[in-house]
Amino acid sequence: MSNVVILGAAGRLGAALAREWRRAGETVCALGRAELPLEDPQLLRRVLGAIEFDVLVNCAAWTHVDACEGHPREAFQINAEAPSKIAHYCSERGARLVHVSTDYVFDGLLHRPYCEEDVPAPVSVYGASKKAGEDGVLAAGERHWVVRVSWLFGPDRPSFVDQIIDRSLTQDRVGAVADKWASPTYTVDAAALLRPFLRAVPGGGLLHLSNAGYASWQEYGQWVLDCAAEAGLPLRSRRVESLGLRDMQGFVAKRPPFTPLDTSRLAALGGVAPRSWREAVSAYVRDRVAAGCWKTSF
Repeated sequence: MSNVVILGAAGRLGAALAREWRRAGETVCALGRAELPLEDPQLLRRVLGAIEFDVLVNCAAWTHVDACEGHPREAFQINAEAPSKIAHYCSERGARLVHVSTDYVFDGLLHRPYCEEDVPAPVSVYGASKKAGEDGVLAAGERHWVVRVSWLFGPDRPSFVDQIIDRSLTQDRVGAVADKWASPTYTVDAAALLRPFLRAVPGGGLLHLSNAGYASWQEYGQWVLDCAAEAGLPLRSRRVESLGLRDMQGFVAKRPPFTPLDTSRLAALGGVAPRSWREAVSAYVRDRVAAGCWKTSF
């Protein structure tokens, strides 16, 4: 018997949830894309029909922002239609769905952290497909949660944190965008903060989950290098230079410039306020260095 099913368990967040929740005593069935592709609704029902669960957490999505821009049909199939079908199936079974969404549902023009009551206005196909997925999930049942996250980093798959360290170990100059801001989110912290919403917190709806505070990519990267230098990594570059969104020639889709998340509701309902993103990054860099895995994981 499995009490919690996680879809997208091969991803950065899904893998962390499965590991941390098992350590906390949950019985978890973790399914990746190989076991359960979201494009096949019949397979979805057949696989899930053989599992006993009371909560399903959907971390699966097509998150390649630029690829979604060129393939809107596939983006909406995976990010919108599939979550809606999963939500209705969970409602039929009397199970709760926790569906992971994104800060990209906003246009980034608010100039303050976004709360759950703010009206989404996506500026890309990816953002629009995720917003449609949110709507489908919320319409399927009052007990379902839609959880928006941003800038995930953690030990299971390389992220911006790992990439900026890797580049600084081998290059004399590194840069990052200085005019795009969001809230970094440590997947290990996310697992602890989200666990009460599996069963203990009643109701459902929208929820913003991230570490506290926000930063630009440049500020984020600079703090990463400061932590890496303190930990003794042999960095060739210790300063992150400023780049602009206009300099990102490889970007196809438009990016929202300012999408920090207000986590007041998370703290009020879950009973624990997230620690700052700086504390979380410091812990992550320290723990990776202590384990020696920074040498082989990037």
